[in-house]
Amino acid sequence: MAQSVGIKDVARAAGVSVGTVSNVINRPDSVATETRARVLSAIDRLGYVRSESARQLRAGRSRIMGLLVLDMGNPFFVDVARGAERAAREDGLGVMVCNSAQSASEEAEYLSLFAEQRVRGVLLTPTDASGRSIDAFRRHGIPFVLVDRVAEGTTECSVSVDDVAGGALAVRHLVDAGHRSIAYVSGPPGLNQVRDRRTGALNALAEAGLGPESLRELPTERLDVAAGRDAGARLLGLADRPTAVFCANDLLALGVLQAMYAAGITVPDDLAIVGYDDIEFAAAAAVPLTSVRQPAVTMGALAAELLLEETEAETTGKRHEHRRVVLQPELVVRRSSLAAR
Repeated sequence: MAQSVGIKDVARAAGVSVGTVSNVINRPDSVATETRARVLSAIDRLGYVRSESARQLRAGRSRIMGLLVLDMGNPFFVDVARGAERAAREDGLGVMVCNSAQSASEEAEYLSLFAEQRVRGVLLTPTDASGRSIDAFRRHGIPFVLVDRVAEGTTECSVSVDDVAGGALAVRHLVDAGHRSIAYVSGPPGLNQVRDRRTGALNALAEAGLGPESLRELPTERLDVAAGRDAGARLLGLADRPTAVFCANDLLALGVLQAMYAAGITVPDDLAIVGYDDIEFAAAAAVPLTSVRQPAVTMGALAAELLLEETEAETTGKRHEHRRVVLQPELVVRRSSLAAR
């Protein structure tokens, strides 16, 4: 294995001191033209690359922002990452994206990694409902912003969408279309987003004079297409099958749609489906999917901007006030829910 070239190797090859090489790299105007050219020639010949991590540790300022999400297989979080990366790049930072896979233990491991790397700050969509991971990470003094989650019980900044309103939008649409028995494919019950969307669904039913028994909940362990197909199979096995389904995200909804298609159930004539997130695949599905749109790119960008504000305040000594930003969802109606009843 080839050994890495260090600053001492460059100094030896150029016949100068280590301090002179450092000046050429960091303060080139302070070095004579001939000496600077000799050092740069040695750097080029040896292929020297300075250790950015070492420089950052000395300066106490990393140029990396951490982003930890629930599932990078979900296009929603890809869009969140795009927004965060765009805002970070404008400030000269890079983004280290990690995937907790909805695992509390993996979340804790990645937060520990971020602390070891001394990242500038972290954007976090937590999966650990107990809050233990956040409490442990907070001790490191690294700023963080919660994404797609309200900062309940914490003082940190957060950027989220009003999921109660989003759940209400979905089910109100179905009720207005004449549905009186609705299934909720909900995902892991420990996630706040899942619970809030269910609360909104129940609120919409109450507005219509319908009781909570009108909502049949089908929980799943994950928020992916395979879990949606499984929920669809369970739905098909119900003796009194609901006429409509509201899913906690679009991947679940696409899985349910696949299960219905395989069973010969027509969407939306036999079963209406509404998803959540409005990912790109929603409009491109075999039956274009009605969905509650979240402004994912905007969410990621706003979260990164809040984090940058906080880290800049730490550097300049300015006062930073934590903020909760709550964005509003929007219902996008497509063919999957448009059958007349």
